Amino acid sequence: MTKIPQIDSIHELARFWDTHDLTEFEDDLEEIEKPVFDRGEQGMMRIRLLPEQMAALKRIADSKGVDQADLIKEWVSEKLQASSRQGC
Repeated sequence: MTKIPQIDSIHELARFWDTHDLTEFEDDLEEIEKPVFDRGEQGMMRIRLLPEQMAALKRIADSKGVDQADLIKEWVSEKLQASSRQGC
């Protein structure tokens, strides 16, 4: 019988589970309290907006037919490009 691999690569584990079924390993499973892979918050940031800012953001995003987060990313990207052109 095949064993669940003891590896730290999420990609290798994904390949393994693409070809195996969890029910094959029911006797080997155990419940855990914390995530196995900690992705952290690299590349993520939280910002606080006032309610009126949120409402305006939602209005603009809806009018453009885009997600609010995508609209914010677009604005940040535009601002960063403009700043780099100015030598900042």
